[in-house]
Amino acid sequence: QVQLAESGGGSVQAGGSLRLSCAASTTIVGPNAMGWYRQAPGEERALVATATRGGSINYADSVKGRFTNSRDNAANTVYLQMNSLKPEDTAVYYCNLRHYSTYGAKDYWGQGTEVTVSS
Repeated sequence: QVQLAESGGGSVQAGGSLRLSCAASTTIVGPNAMGWYRQAPGEERALVATATRGGSINYADSVKGRFTNSRDNAANTVYLQMNSLKPEDTAVYYCNLRHYSTYGAKDYWGQGTEVTVSS
């Protein structure tokens, strides 16, 4: 069973920056993607960014140009650098690891870390 440990959330004023980190407890063998989702109050959990092991990265349109998702495969860690933060970025951010196998895709989730952006 893979465990994901997140860190780096907090409160910041609009225009500021935060960096989130997420470390997996073990190396995942095979195709996988690591990244971040977020859930604001009253809304569904939504993709922020995700990166495959080979380096292909997908971003939500709302964060393109402001957020950078990066992976350190050797350390089983993914980072989310968030710049030019806006109040609408306020949410609980969840680390996600999606492992692909012949049986389908399996998701692992972190416990979530809060990000609050004040205007």
